[in-house]
Amino acid sequence: MDKILEKTDRLLRLRNYSPKTRKAYLLYIKNYITFSKTLGIKNKQKAIENFLLDKHRRKQSPQTINLALNSVKFLYTEVLGDSQKIDLKFAKRSKKLPIVLSRAEINKIIETTDNSKYKLMISLGYACGMRVSEVVKLKVSDLDIDELVVHIKGAKGKKDRISVLPEKLQNDLRNAIAGKNVNDFIFTSNRGGSLTTTSLQKMFRKSLAKANVSKPATFHSLRHSFATHLLENGTDVRYVQELLGHANIRTTQIYTQVTNPKLKNIKSPL
Repeated sequence: MDKILEKTDRLLRLRNYSPKTRKAYLLYIKNYITFSKTLGIKNKQKAIENFLLDKHRRKQSPQTINLALNSVKFLYTEVLGDSQKIDLKFAKRSKKLPIVLSRAEINKIIETTDNSKYKLMISLGYACGMRVSEVVKLKVSDLDIDELVVHIKGAKGKKDRISVLPEKLQNDLRNAIAGKNVNDFIFTSNRGGSLTTTSLQKMFRKSLAKANVSKPATFHSLRHSFATHLLENGTDVRYVQELLGHANIRTTQIYTQVTNPKLKNIKSPL
């Protein structure tokens, strides 16, 4: 197994897969090999089916099951060079609407964050529609404070994009980068280097609780709220797509369901 995992990791690195995807693929491939060996299943199709059904029985999400299937497909086609087609369709993904925070709720969350560094990071997550990983990786060179532009580099899918900066954060950002070099991280840990996504997510959860916001929101909800509020302000969905860095307009259009003014204007018959 070790040789297979080593070869898999090498191929994933050569294909420039992200560290997060590499970790997931290696985990699911290891789980699959252990699962099929434990049950003594030698038929490939049957082994994969039982592996995925086991995940379904454990009530794992369709997204997780699909990622596991992709991992196993990569094992057979790319690592083992097996040309036989794996005749399995992806699990039907659940269509949940994103959790969106109101403007008032976001203001409460920001106001209750006592640490100025984390307060600015949470503010940027909402103001620029950034993912938690994008905020912690921001460098001084990524900001054009005077032009109110942020250059988000190496985002999901290895893509760069441009987003907007709010005027009200100009002074806070200038203070945050004071004395730093252009290649320095804006937000650093006490031990140097960039902060971890875990520390920012943890602080967000604390601020969420302190603000008495009952929604099951995460840091990513700030990005959902950014998109929804832009659409509510009348911003064209294609501009929102660019700001979020979505490859497909259909991904962005889910926010139109949350902000649909025609539905909100309907009054209940009760």
